[in-house]
Amino acid sequence: MKICYYVSVFERELKELEEKHLLRSLISRSSPQGPVITINKKKYINFSSNDYLGLAGNPEILRAVQVALKRHAFGSGASRLLAGGSMLHKKLEERIAGFKGTETALIFNSGYSANTGVIPSITSERDMIFSDELNHASIIDGCRLSRAGTLVYRHRDTAHLQTLLRKTRARRKVVITDTVFSMDGDLAPIKDIHELCRRHKALFYLDDAHGTGVLGRGRGALVHFGITPEAWVIQMGTFSKAFGAFGAFVAGSADIIQWIANTARSFLFSTALPSCVIAAASAGLRLVERNPSLLRRLWANRERLFEGLKSIGYHDPFSMSPIITVRTARVSGALRLSQYLFERGIYVPAIRPPAVSNPRLRITITAAHTEKHVDALLAALKKTDLSLLY
Repeated sequence: MKICYYVSVFERELKELEEKHLLRSLISRSSPQGPVITINKKKYINFSSNDYLGLAGNPEILRAVQVALKRHAFGSGASRLLAGGSMLHKKLEERIAGFKGTETALIFNSGYSANTGVIPSITSERDMIFSDELNHASIIDGCRLSRAGTLVYRHRDTAHLQTLLRKTRARRKVVITDTVFSMDGDLAPIKDIHELCRRHKALFYLDDAHGTGVLGRGRGALVHFGITPEAWVIQMGTFSKAFGAFGAFVAGSADIIQWIANTARSFLFSTALPSCVIAAASAGLRLVERNPSLLRRLWANRERLFEGLKSIGYHDPFSMSPIITVRTARVSGALRLSQYLFERGIYVPAIRPPAVSNPRLRITITAAHTEKHVDALLAALKKTDLSLLY
């Protein structure tokens, strides 16, 4: 009887989601990730991937995985503290620290586990976190898991942040922001926030997931803004986007990273990533360091798409990155526009609440897209009935 009751509750709630156009379904590829993917035996130009440099299927990464599999097998069998990691983990941490200009780094299993582990690790009930209102869900959850207080400042509003920093007394102040905001494609005013943190003696935690490999010659937001890493700055980044692999890292001073390694629960109580995954990330890092042409191609594609969208009346006033949005007044409009493109062989998913407040299509451009791919999207949008947006 109880089981039937609970099933009926979820049936009703699922029905409510469907009525609000918020019910989602999983889409599965039958092809590798790339600029063109196969779904249900049909090919689609793919504008949904964070594979910014087109490395997810790179042969050098695949060879590195094969070598690591033969040498280290697959399963890790334990956490890093119980010898679950290999020398590949240690070498990658040394290399990513050099890449980010910090004393050391620590690998996490994902960006989500990094944020939900590190933020509670570096704060206590005597501390205060200052978080941008459009920060990623993993940052929000990290703040919730922390025993610290959290003050949310208006998006990219450094004047509001300064007011909060001035008014607040705490043992430790920690300012947290995405560098590239994943649903809007805009950049945080890193230089101004960095200066505020210096002035108010606050730790500065940057989620550079969408900036690493994309900004600052691939080295991320600090290099993009001409900022030298300092002991009170912590950088989080991922291997799962521009590096074409999987996993994440936190880079910073030796003391902070050692503290995190001893206290971050998502690190302490997680089995280490398999060595072949680490080998993939290392190969991705090598490719980013050795091939500046990848970044040039990414940004050339981005400009072609951005300017093309403007020319047909879809100007995005927010985008400063390879993430460009087409906003709609209603969820139903976003779904209709996405379906319209899908029927023409172009995959651009609709983004809806609760991921965002306002519905939109989130277009991500990569270095692997060709001019023909970009022009096909522009041509399809040019023929779109504008009423689809409303």
